[in-house]
Amino acid sequence: MITIVTEEEWQMQVNQLQKPFLLFKHSTTCPISAGAYREITRYDAKGEIPILMVKVIESRPLSLKLADVLGVSHASPQVVLIDDGVAVWMTSHGQITEQNLMKAVAAHRH
Repeated sequence: MITIVTEEEWQMQVNQLQKPFLLFKHSTTCPISAGAYREITRYDAKGEIPILMVKVIESRPLSLKLADVLGVSHASPQVVLIDDGVAVWMTSHGQITEQNLMKAVAAHRH
């Protein structure tokens, strides 16, 4: 999982990835987000697709900009599956589970 802080870092990562990836918007002060972080970390250990993380409090302008650019309402915690610059799936809060992430990525591959 790669933490990004600026729009420049976002652009650099998106340009390098050239494949589907997950964006995880994480609040470092929220217990629900802490649970989501544990779930996405378990998923990340499988190494299926890259994951970019934005800490919403520390990088609020970037977090809001990404919601705007991707056309998804801002939430935290939130996971967005992005393919070719487009948000193709999104979930938030208690729905962020290792199993839901596996299902979403698998469904998108077919």
